[in-house]
Amino acid sequence: MPRGDLFPEIGPFETGYLPLTGGHVMYWEQVGNLRGRPVLFLHGGPGAGAGAVHRRFFDPDFWRVVIFDQRGAGRSRPLGSLVQNTTSDLVGDIELLRQHLGIDRWLLFGGSWGSTLALAYAQAWPNRVAGCVLRGVFLGRAEEVQWFLSGLSAFFPDAHATFAGFLPEEERGDLLGNYLRRLSHPDPAVHMAAARAWSIYEGSCSTLLPSPDTVASFAQDRTALGLARIEAHYFAHDLFLPREGLLAHMDRIGHIPAEIVQGRYDVVCPPRTAFELATAWPSARLTIVPDAGHSALEPGVRRALVTAVERFRTGRL
Repeated sequence: MPRGDLFPEIGPFETGYLPLTGGHVMYWEQVGNLRGRPVLFLHGGPGAGAGAVHRRFFDPDFWRVVIFDQRGAGRSRPLGSLVQNTTSDLVGDIELLRQHLGIDRWLLFGGSWGSTLALAYAQAWPNRVAGCVLRGVFLGRAEEVQWFLSGLSAFFPDAHATFAGFLPEEERGDLLGNYLRRLSHPDPAVHMAAARAWSIYEGSCSTLLPSPDTVASFAQDRTALGLARIEAHYFAHDLFLPREGLLAHMDRIGHIPAEIVQGRYDVVCPPRTAFELATAWPSARLTIVPDAGHSALEPGVRRALVTAVERFRTGRL
């Protein structure tokens, strides 16, 4: 197949479950070449989980691809658990997985929340990071969360009206608090309805052109519950990030090579954030995809991501 598009479907050569703190158990898998150069895939959300398509950004003959589901997400257990579920917990989980697999250094590949987590891990463990490929950059700042909760209405007023309209009118003044209250409710009839409304809203705003398949994938129970509950939990706690923000610690990773891929019309995570990150990162290259939104699977974004990974293969590491 020509480079610049996704690689063929492939299954993992190894899978496992790793016990964590707080009663969590992490699902992980390895794909590609056991003796290849290690790369870690970090999914979005928080809470969205990883899927089979995410294996296809990497040439399996060259890369040793490690994929895992973060606490409470995807195939990790228990689904949707908020117990000891913070950014520092996730950073610790990544380092535990690295040690478990006997990997010295790896390339980090993450989009949206995955870009946030990649930055947090890299700043904590810079000597373990060979490089970064980031997409749809999200820095977890208050204005970015507020943009998701209300600013998206400027471009997707219909989707936002449905999202807000799920709540009774008297509760719409605090969308985050009242969604989180429902998402944390023990009754599935309560939390699943809220989870679908939240997740469908995000899926509806994630592509440049309407994508029923994207919306349908966001609406699936496992994706919706993990994404909505954990995302709202993180949003309510300022993403469990340092008060001074991730940009304040770029001196720790300024020497690490990075490729940043950003859709020009990414409404979920607008391009200004990626530009600010690239400006603060001397070793980063920013690629703006002119005909794309937020999703990693839009044609221009996926081509740019595969190209970025190939650059690391041919000498950026």
